[in-house]
Amino acid sequence: MRALRGARRVRAAVVVGGVGVVVGGMLVAREVSAPDFGIEAAAAGGTPQCARIARAYPDGVGGRRRDGTSLPGVGVWGDGEVTARCGVEPPAPTTDACLSVDGVDWVWRPARPGSTRRVLVTYGRDPAVEVTISGRFAGTDEVLVAMSRVAGRVAQHGKCIGDDDVPLSG
Repeated sequence: MRALRGARRVRAAVVVGGVGVVVGGMLVAREVSAPDFGIEAAAAGGTPQCARIARAYPDGVGGRRRDGTSLPGVGVWGDGEVTARCGVEPPAPTTDACLSVDGVDWVWRPARPGSTRRVLVTYGRDPAVEVTISGRFAGTDEVLVAMSRVAGRVAQHGKCIGDDDVPLSG
């Protein structure tokens, strides 16, 4: 009788252990198979500050739900129509177009040749946040308002200037 109970305990332990391995494997597979939507994490995307920024990314932007991704500092909405990457290299002073949305300056960056995507990067903040918006998505203003709430958490150390900000000499 005692041997029978011991065998049952061993069998129960094996079953519980097996279930644990299967469940753990499923969780790892789910994380590893999270789509990356053809983007890469930024060089500084894994920093604690970018982790805080990524946790603050909204659940939705412009009517698009946030998608899951395992890339550090990255947010994706609408199956890649909108992406955000914290930790990109902050832009140097530039003559590229710049606009301010709710106190956050964004510099327009040229897209890759042949691409219709719009690329904007925060200016005067480190780490910088890059937002990329599909050419088929019309809600650029909504995206920038939502992302400015998040990017505004990074201290500003510089700002865009326009023609009106440059003193006339002469």
